Amino acid sequence: MDIDIIFKIAAIGIITAVVSQILKHSGKEDIATLATLAGVVIVLLMVINMISDLFDSLRTIFNLCVTLSLS
Repeated sequence: MDIDIIFKIAAIGIITAVVSQILKHSGKEDIATLATLAGVVIVLLMVINMISDLFDSLRTIFNLCVTLSLS
């Protein structure tokens, strides 16, 4: 696993927190909630993509193992 993805998730979290706090202090709590929700969705999509890659790798590995055992 690359450490870059951890830094990207942390950066999105920090940016989301800062934007949310700025919006809350300016009296726009509803937009702050939407900004936080957008940050969570972005991170969730990144994690889903990583899980998909993991399942593809597992499928390839087990297909290779089954193929080798049949030979």
